[in-house]
Amino acid sequence: MRFIPPFAAVGLAALTSVICVTRAASHPHVFVDTDLAVEVDEDGLVHAVMVTWTYDAFETLLVLDEWGMVAAYDTGLSVADAEALTGYDLLRFEGVGGDLYLARATSEGETAIALNAPEGRGVSLTDGRLTTTHRRALVTPTPAAGVVIRSYDPTFYTNYTLYQIAPVPGCIAEVTPPNLDAAYSLVDELLYAMPQPEAEENYPKVGKAFSDTLRLRCGGA
Repeated sequence: MRFIPPFAAVGLAALTSVICVTRAASHPHVFVDTDLAVEVDEDGLVHAVMVTWTYDAFETLLVLDEWGMVAAYDTGLSVADAEALTGYDLLRFEGVGGDLYLARATSEGETAIALNAPEGRGVSLTDGRLTTTHRRALVTPTPAAGVVIRSYDPTFYTNYTLYQIAPVPGCIAEVTPPNLDAAYSLVDELLYAMPQPEAEENYPKVGKAFSDTLRLRCGGA
């Protein structure tokens, strides 16, 4: 498990700017710790994933200001505030998006697993950071063995770090961190291939390269 302190996040953004982008604004802009809980039934089928996002302190302040809840930064969210905010961070996703991607590993690569739209399940504010929870149900339940899970923003505006994984019955959850050297090299390659004025607006979709990869190994598979 890894934790990015709020102020370390600012340093990471600055480092990204120095290493990767000299002609465009740095990415990412938002930093999120991600907790995952995979729902598996007694037959070993995955039905859904509960996703918990904890935002950095600066993004939290921006959201509270946007929603007219800055006072809650010191006093805490009221019941009404929490109800109003539930699902707020899911509104930006079109269709059934949601920065969560499931796939099944095969000998030929990976096959995408379809998910339903995210369902907001609650919001809290602790130590100056907003935490939101939502559920992503699979369109069709699938065997847990061989499932691959990633949480990322394709445009890398938001950086999701896999922080905690709830135990998965009958399975071992293996996490592979991203190859940051390769990811930053990809950013350099793609950014310098486009004119400077387009770099921020058309930032390359490199989020997957920066994502942690969770693989489920179940029943000896």
